[in-house]
Amino acid sequence: MLISIAILLLMPVIIILAIIIYCVMGSPVVFKQQRPGLEAKPFYIYKFRTMNNKKNGRGELLSDIERLTNFGRWLRATSLDELPSLWNVLKGEMSLVGPRPLLMEYLPLYNSEQARRHEVRPGVTGWAQVNGRNAISWEGKFKLDVWYVDHQSFCLDIKIILLTIKKVFIRDGISAEGEATMPKFTGSST
Repeated sequence: MLISIAILLLMPVIIILAIIIYCVMGSPVVFKQQRPGLEAKPFYIYKFRTMNNKKNGRGELLSDIERLTNFGRWLRATSLDELPSLWNVLKGEMSLVGPRPLLMEYLPLYNSEQARRHEVRPGVTGWAQVNGRNAISWEGKFKLDVWYVDHQSFCLDIKIILLTIKKVFIRDGISAEGEATMPKFTGSST
């Protein structure tokens, strides 16, 4: 119920952002990608598009950092690119708070402890996001995700939501050094 009200209240912002994205980057406005959810079951996450589709001479997409537009960078810095993910929350595929859903290709790379992040629904924001976001190591991020799984509570979720709002305003930890977001996860060192 509350998420439906939030979507309705945010609809003017969503429409304005969609129009700007269409004017700046064209279609599609919303980026859709399969991600692992609760118990690693796949679902499609929705986010506002932040990158163009520029390719090199061989027809391959350029790196993320080369394709990230200035407006896309601002969308990510303000976390407004996440607004379409509220649809995933409404559908029950995600929660407002939980470990961020990562790429499907990472599933076989997790060790047994890291895989525990899938014991809860993924979130629009999470404990790792308010404790460093993309500026911390993969191992640090996974430790924070598992800590959240073990300590999940309504009070902790409220704390994370409030800290997320603060992080959005101070724009802290948006990307790893020299990356559009994070370097690719290639497996655990332990």
